[in-house]
Amino acid sequence: MLLNHKIYGQGVPVIVIHGLFGSATNLGMLIKQLKTDYQVIAVDVRNHGLSMRHDSMHYDDMANDIIQLMDHLTIEQAHIVGHSMGGKIAMRTALNFPTRVSSLAVADIAPVNYPPRHDNVFAGLKNIPLADITTRSDAQAKLAEHVEEAGVQQFLLKGLYKNTQGQYGFYYALDTIIAQYDAISDWPETNKQYDKPVLFIKGMNSDYITSAHKSAIAQYFPHAKAKLVQGTGHWLHAEKPVIFNKIIVDFLFSH
Repeated sequence: MLLNHKIYGQGVPVIVIHGLFGSATNLGMLIKQLKTDYQVIAVDVRNHGLSMRHDSMHYDDMANDIIQLMDHLTIEQAHIVGHSMGGKIAMRTALNFPTRVSSLAVADIAPVNYPPRHDNVFAGLKNIPLADITTRSDAQAKLAEHVEEAGVQQFLLKGLYKNTQGQYGFYYALDTIIAQYDAISDWPETNKQYDKPVLFIKGMNSDYITSAHKSAIAQYFPHAKAKLVQGTGHWLHAEKPVIFNKIIVDFLFSH
């Protein structure tokens, strides 16, 4: 099955890939800016949004999903922009299919294996009794017992929906994501390199990209450059959208 996707604008294709628990609308401000000059394809990755459910979330499989969609849309080459988990999918797509990727912009993630850091999120989401809640406030109260940050609560609850029978559910396959979390956190070793333009964008206050990751980045992406966004954490695209968007636009324009 093809990834659910939305297409905006016309021109050179740019594929935008969201992170864990996200959807095709996550990078909406960036999409709005890019669509005046590019054809932007925003995707729901597998087990998210309206895309297919699957018991694998290995990065080679998720890279294949991107190429399958490109084939369906008869897109020979595209620039790819990815945030967090979406950045890992973007990196894997570029490494596995270098002739299909014109350039790569990766927001606040490195090609490394990360230790577990979502245990409280999983506990909070599992704490929401979907069959019993009657309002979004009920869900937020249950989530808040494990997730303190209001911004994170709001982001996670964007994935909560109510069907026509008044029952709540998630737009992401929570149980599969939990079961596949080792694969999501992992970065499978490969000898491949991508030698086209690559930009890593780091939130200054985030620990997702550190100096310890420089060698891994150079190993896979020998021409990679980096930009820092001051005063931001992992959600840099939401915290400083004007600066983040300009960095992406300038990078794409230069290539």
